[in-house]
Amino acid sequence: MAYLGVEGSEGRSVRDRVVPPATDLKRWSLEVSEGRQVWNYLGPGEAKQNPAASAYWTGLDVNGDTDVDKKDTSDEVTKALRCGVNFFSSIQTADGHWSGDYGGPMFLLPGYAIVMYVTGLTVPEPYRLEIVRYLSNTQIDGGWGIHIESSPTVFGTSLNYCVMRLLGVPREDERMQRARTWLSTRRGCLGIPSWGKFWLAVLGVYSWDGVHSLFPEMVLLPRAFPLHTCRLWSYCRTVYMPMSYIYGRKFVGSITPLVKELREELILEPYDQVNWPSVRNFVAEEDLYTPHTWALDLFFSACNLYEKVAPSMIRNWALDWVYEVLKKEDEFTNYITIGPVSKMINMLCAFLHEGRESLSFRKHIERIPDYMWMGKDGMKMNGTNGSQLWDTSFMIQAMIESGIKDEFKDVFRKAHDYIDITQIRVDHPKHNQYYRDITKGGWPFSTRDMGWIVADCTGEGLKAALICKKFKYTATALSDERMYDAVNILLSMQNSTGGYATCEKTRGWHFFEYFNASEVFGEIMIDYDYVECTSSALQALCLFREMYPKHRTTEINRAIKNALSWMLTTQREDGSWEGLWGICFTYGTWFGVEGLVDAGLPPSHPRIQAACNFLVSKQQDDGGWGETFMSCVTREYVQHPQSQVVNTAWAVLTLLKAKYSDRNVIKRGVELLLSRQKSNGDWEQESISGVFNKNCMISYSNYKNIFPLWAIGRYRETYPDIKA
Repeated sequence: MAYLGVEGSEGRSVRDRVVPPATDLKRWSLEVSEGRQVWNYLGPGEAKQNPAASAYWTGLDVNGDTDVDKKDTSDEVTKALRCGVNFFSSIQTADGHWSGDYGGPMFLLPGYAIVMYVTGLTVPEPYRLEIVRYLSNTQIDGGWGIHIESSPTVFGTSLNYCVMRLLGVPREDERMQRARTWLSTRRGCLGIPSWGKFWLAVLGVYSWDGVHSLFPEMVLLPRAFPLHTCRLWSYCRTVYMPMSYIYGRKFVGSITPLVKELREELILEPYDQVNWPSVRNFVAEEDLYTPHTWALDLFFSACNLYEKVAPSMIRNWALDWVYEVLKKEDEFTNYITIGPVSKMINMLCAFLHEGRESLSFRKHIERIPDYMWMGKDGMKMNGTNGSQLWDTSFMIQAMIESGIKDEFKDVFRKAHDYIDITQIRVDHPKHNQYYRDITKGGWPFSTRDMGWIVADCTGEGLKAALICKKFKYTATALSDERMYDAVNILLSMQNSTGGYATCEKTRGWHFFEYFNASEVFGEIMIDYDYVECTSSALQALCLFREMYPKHRTTEINRAIKNALSWMLTTQREDGSWEGLWGICFTYGTWFGVEGLVDAGLPPSHPRIQAACNFLVSKQQDDGGWGETFMSCVTREYVQHPQSQVVNTAWAVLTLLKAKYSDRNVIKRGVELLLSRQKSNGDWEQESISGVFNKNCMISYSNYKNIFPLWAIGRYRETYPDIKA
């Protein structure tokens, strides 16, 4: 995979809307309820719940929808801040959160299209038209990448070719011809990575004989076994378990005339003449990020041999237990599941196990819209059911540092209401039996219905709740008991290292990565400690300790001390921290410094100064900062050819937190942010800013507003002499 960035190799921005809207954009309405986001295509005369947000995200003009005082005589910084908060407040949704585009990965829509096809469901016509537009807008050099800013891959191209054809685009279409031309020099779809092999086998374009055994019987091993399924990272576990169920059933959809055509179009030799076992290990060089290890090849050899003699009684026993765990996952998450890949595979499992008319399958259908996002470039599938809690928590913290917070009390109130309704208030029944941990008191990334808590989301949610209570910006502050529940979650999630992982404590060991079979992702097998998760938890515990000094004091002090120690240990020699969920070293270093300062280290501490020196060394000539996503892929800082407002904001926030001595360095960064702000208070979407598993990028479309506003507000309060 190569870096294309903002400018693709065809000389156009990968975010340009090259293909015009396929529907009437004015009829799209974003409807929300307790964070749930659903795009409806309204009939004539139907009213929109969130007209400004609906218009903004579909690309309609919203310049006249902001309430900016044209007579504002404040200084330039204050006016920019007020204008920006006014704009962003105008697209706050009715239930208090900020919605947003959380797309980017190009392997999500294929699961949706394939499951809809093989289960006999019809894609709604407005969806169909806008999905085709989205894929047309994201096609570059004839193909599609693993994400919207990567060069083409066999993974992205083969799967999205299928989506286009399943949604009615004829094989003679110029877009399809270009994709086939790109694949023709790469043995067609045969070199698709393992997840792609899985989906094409379900569709019937590929053979299960060309897929390594997914060994459903793994779940029958004693839970004390080092490689038991329950020890895998939650996101890995919840994908491979339903995959193993489908593999165990060797399910193939109906071999329709269209499927036969796809075989001809994507495989460069007759389907029946392919030596399928020989392509199990074949992965195109454009796609391969994590090669097989000798241990994985040995494991697959053993599993493939077992597959030939697998006793049906043992296989059925394993599949029944796998499905029972999946059923509980569906129930615990209200049929949303942890993410869109598991969502669509779980839905297919329900179809196979319980039938097309079953309640489980119907509930899955009802929750599909939670993942579908109508954007300026068409309809895509979000990487989760949104980032509602995450973005809203950050915006509360940004506004509290703005110095003009009293002007936006109603915005605080609505945002706090969302923080309130999103905290998970119960533990799932028999959670340990189904490989889950306690959840009561934690916050999710998106919505309460999704049912999974995350350490950093709990940290940020708790900080937001504490801030609103401290400054009395809500009449319905969370009770002390609910704050205590959140702290209990944070204390329970800390690893013995002092660090924090994502959804659970780390359950396995790094040697699990020898068995990473994804081929396209890095470090997916266990839940690792992350600077983002550790810093968020650390900051939240510090703020809680300030407001509740007598609650579990010894335990909280110990947790803070251990988290601080972990963060110091993981700082790189050059002063940076590697971000694993944002791009990349500017992101990780921001979290690192925020945590160290909140934990009590003075800004003059050598470690904090080393972090500042690292950032200053990366400042560009125009005063800004910018990294490409290749920083995440290579795990070394890769300078972006253009400064990015999000990276710049993270760097400015870090330097201000550290009280960096050279004010001019900071001023130049702020000036870059001010120069990029639009007249209505918004900022343009620039390069992608999120990442997961090293090699796949994801959009955080609200970052371009939240973090510049936060940085400008902190700058304004740090240097009061700039005010009029």
